[in-house]
Amino acid sequence: QVQLVESGGGLVQAGGSLRLSCAASGTFFSIDAMSWYRQAPGKQREWVATISNGGGINYADSVKGRFTISRDNAKNTVSLQMNSLKPEDTAAYYCNAMITHISRSKAPYWGQGTQVTVSS
Repeated sequence: QVQLVESGGGLVQAGGSLRLSCAASGTFFSIDAMSWYRQAPGKQREWVATISNGGGINYADSVKGRFTISRDNAKNTVSLQMNSLKPEDTAAYYCNAMITHISRSKAPYWGQGTQVTVSS
């Protein structure tokens, strides 16, 4: 069984910073892309950033220049450094990983979410 566990959310003032982390555990062959998504109350979940296992990175326009995604393949972790936070960044943030199982089948997994609240 694969499990993703996020940490690092909290309450911060506008203009501040937070760092989210997500660790994958369990038995699997490899991790392909790792991503962060977020969901604000009453809104659909939206994509934030993705990093491939080769280090290729993409960001949503709303966070480009403020957020930085990184990963440690040896530790099966992905992080999201969030700077210059705005009230509109307030949301539950979810880690997503595309896992290749021992059987070589692939499946996406989600973490349980961590709350980020930015006060004005």
